[in-house]
Amino acid sequence: MDLANAPWKGIYPPGLAPDAKLDAYPIHDIVDRAAAKWGDKTAFRFRGRKTSFVALKELVDRCARSFMAAGLKNGDRVALLLPNTLYHPVAFFGAVKAGLTVVHLSPLDGDIVLRHKIADSGARVLVTTNFEKMAERAAGLLADRRVETVIVGDDAELGTSDGTGPKPEGAGIVDFTTFLDQAGDASFPTVSPDDLALLQYTGGTTGLPKGAMLTHRNLSTSVSSYDLWFERFGLMRPGEDRVVLFLPLFHIYSLSAVMLRAVNNGVETILHTRFDPETALREIEAGATSFPGVPTMWIAMAAQPDFASRDFSSLRYCASGGAPLPVEVARKIKAGTGHDLLGGWGMTETSPAGTNIPVTRPDMVGTIGVPLPGIWMDIVALDDPDRVLPPGETGELRIVGPNVATGYYNRPDETAAAFTPNGFLTGDIGFMDDEGFFTIVDRKKDMILSGGFNIYPQLIEQAIYEHPDVEEALVIGVADDYRGEAAKAFVKLRKGAAPLTLDALRDFLKNRLGPHELPAALEIRDALPRSPVGKLSKLELKQEEAERRKAVPAS
Repeated sequence: MDLANAPWKGIYPPGLAPDAKLDAYPIHDIVDRAAAKWGDKTAFRFRGRKTSFVALKELVDRCARSFMAAGLKNGDRVALLLPNTLYHPVAFFGAVKAGLTVVHLSPLDGDIVLRHKIADSGARVLVTTNFEKMAERAAGLLADRRVETVIVGDDAELGTSDGTGPKPEGAGIVDFTTFLDQAGDASFPTVSPDDLALLQYTGGTTGLPKGAMLTHRNLSTSVSSYDLWFERFGLMRPGEDRVVLFLPLFHIYSLSAVMLRAVNNGVETILHTRFDPETALREIEAGATSFPGVPTMWIAMAAQPDFASRDFSSLRYCASGGAPLPVEVARKIKAGTGHDLLGGWGMTETSPAGTNIPVTRPDMVGTIGVPLPGIWMDIVALDDPDRVLPPGETGELRIVGPNVATGYYNRPDETAAAFTPNGFLTGDIGFMDDEGFFTIVDRKKDMILSGGFNIYPQLIEQAIYEHPDVEEALVIGVADDYRGEAAKAFVKLRKGAAPLTLDALRDFLKNRLGPHELPAALEIRDALPRSPVGKLSKLELKQEEAERRKAVPAS
């Protein structure tokens, strides 16, 4: 690995080099630095209420000391079951400042996955809010003795909301404000950059998620890499920019590439719990300078009848990630906003820094760009991950950098298979050109990218198998004009079973899976394809769907 002479060196702007040094530090330090530098400037605006950087630091410090007063020690786990709300940054930074490890839970998780993440991580304290039914779900985990303490932030205290739900009470349930009142004046523990900051769950070969172990070094060097890139390309104005954030903070893209960077650079984050295209457009017209989204958001915004006539003059940067964006939508957005949606690539395991398409090279849309500063990538042979392939040859993307996770928690075999001595094997298949631009053509695993969320077919299959009339099931990803991809189920019913419709299957699965995981299509078959050794095989199904897609005339 010779970063100084990386193939993509010539793509970098003056003053920036591929081997740039990336700063590493305890990630909560960015709150202290921001408070000292930006003071009373607005850090977060949520439901019209503003929280300054100084006020954010005060809340974070109180939260950290409250965790300490509750008896939590260095390395203990704190789970967050939170939507986009001010409680998230306060609890996240407070936990890591107290030396704890955050475990992100998704409000979209089904009960099976929630229970797995809690048990696997060892989290005994859970922070949530009574938005919709989240606090009730958390109370259910408490009743089942999955956790010992549930801290509930009152949704209504943060401003008027149409989503405020029931707020449970009882033993083991603590109000967030009451929790903060327990803060003492103890000194904060010493936190090393190599301490574990976050268990961020991603897909597992068993169908249940595995926890990527992200240290403070991983997160902080990811922020450093992004900052160097955006600064040198003139895409960042510290202390002046305003970013609209609908992307969920429990996702690594939103957490690291947006929220952590925003706090680190004195950027105002306009936080929203639910995405609405009209609200997004109004925020941009009100002066937002940056809008990061996923394709489904951009598709919905571009579909607004008056999209082309809206005022995008304040917008300086916009991005789309999480899934491929249809070319025709990108063209419409370019025509309306004047901005190219360039994007890049990253993974939970890379915190998620990886690649980006330079603003100077809009001709490279369709690639994932070149590696960010301080990060090395190459292509290795599928049959020999130690053999590096030359430009133009297709193989597996491999990445090396201080931003790469240390492994998977409680998964030594999967860690050994992916985190090799020479770099992390991403599972993505692609190639690099002579300039150092990377292109992804496929994925080794069956993961489905739907609206920016990772969906794991085996987990859906396991839930379908719980239906009493199902004999066999396979799930694959199929093209979806709105979500990028969606899950399609192929089912063989038991002999004598009544007909099964898609609506009936989705109704059966709705309490077993998250709403984003529910199949969008169902096909009943007399038999499912098998491999020569008798195993159920998805290959034929994928080929059939690809041919079916080709046969559909372009609209």
